[in-house]
Amino acid sequence: MSKELISMLSSRLVAVISFFLALTLVKGFEGTFGVNYGTVANNLPPPAQVAHFLLESTVINRVRLFDANPEILRAFAHTGVAVTISVPNDQIPDLTKLNFAQQWVEDYIQPHTPATNIVRILVGNEVISTANKLLIVSLVTAMETLQTALVAASLDRRIQVSTPHSLGILSNSSPPSTGKFRQGYDTHVIKPLLSFLRDSNSPFMVNPYPFFDCSPDTLDYALFQPNAGVFDENTQLFYTNMLDAQLDAVFSAMKLLGFDDLEIVIAETGWPSMGDATQFGVDAKSAAEYNGNLMRHVTSGVGTPLMPNRTFETYIFALFNEDLKPGPTCERYFGLFRPDMTPVYDIGILRPTVAAAANIQHATC
Repeated sequence: MSKELISMLSSRLVAVISFFLALTLVKGFEGTFGVNYGTVANNLPPPAQVAHFLLESTVINRVRLFDANPEILRAFAHTGVAVTISVPNDQIPDLTKLNFAQQWVEDYIQPHTPATNIVRILVGNEVISTANKLLIVSLVTAMETLQTALVAASLDRRIQVSTPHSLGILSNSSPPSTGKFRQGYDTHVIKPLLSFLRDSNSPFMVNPYPFFDCSPDTLDYALFQPNAGVFDENTQLFYTNMLDAQLDAVFSAMKLLGFDDLEIVIAETGWPSMGDATQFGVDAKSAAEYNGNLMRHVTSGVGTPLMPNRTFETYIFALFNEDLKPGPTCERYFGLFRPDMTPVYDIGILRPTVAAAANIQHATC
């Protein structure tokens, strides 16, 4: 047998093995893992093409939108993909009025459901961190009013209402057991918000980003790589990664207010594949390590030191690189895929048939 034939057969064997490994990954990830579908770009494919790609070529079956774009909602009709939509921050004050909330539901929800599987509406994004007093004092009332509108439309059992927060809502987060919400906001905004979430059976949603909090010394800790870890003397618990510490700090803050029974959903997290020369750990390898390890960790059922034996519904930021996003270079390179829908790096989210076909074709060539 020639060396060339042996090499070709070996390559095909590797591809077949990769197929079955990918099949195992699909069973673990599907159902709990989603992406943030941002559209701050001028080169993205049409929504119908995106919906078809996600459905046929990936294991992603949850999508979060930053608005309620009708074209995107129509694109996901009859796909079964669980869609989360958003009310922009600037509409929050208006949403406190019942007639506005009812009209919003009539305009953006009722034309699309049940064909499009809308499962959650997010009222704003990181509202408390804006420090905008009008938005902050209107937030809980807007959520309650929107819930009332959903009840009136008989959609409250199908669609949840929540709002995502940055970790800036915490006044203390280290060690995780001392996590605490910022004074003033804790009793006047966050506690009523948590009460609403409990009453409506909705999750508390956060946007943890180890990328923004790590240093060269804690890069491995942020990437779920082997590291010295962090010991919390108060609980005698050991932390091997930064995400667990961030989530447990949020949990501790919620527990302090008496709401440790609520589900926590990771609304955004991610890692850029490119950045400015002055930034460290900003490359495709680090992004693949973070997002790949993230997927395995949050779906493993291990949980965190303070929240053991649980999984976390998680949304990676983001689906695509978005070329019009402002700020430093890294802001435009958080995507899992390029605008032509080729992967920036591989973290096992392509369906096994797609991944195996690509491997076999590469091996044959």
